[in-house]
Amino acid sequence: MSYEKVAQAKPSIIIGMKQAMKAIKHGEVQEVIIAEDADEHVTAKVLRVAKDFATPVLYVDSMQKLGKACGIDVAAAVVAIKQ
Repeated sequence: MSYEKVAQAKPSIIIGMKQAMKAIKHGEVQEVIIAEDADEHVTAKVLRVAKDFATPVLYVDSMQKLGKACGIDVAAAVVAIKQ
């Protein structure tokens, strides 16, 4: 499950759309995890950049659970795992 993958990679995760997109463009990202319940206008930008840079994308069902897996008290729509 991707939540466990995020929790295990905690020291090397990037939380948030803007930071994730910047890291993808710099070639620093191993994979991107997107919450399916996130707003499409947020995730569409990240998906486009991930596709352009051939970065694998995984999906989870809940922004709340993704945020919790990251160790934050708020929901997270996008998380990137650094290489």
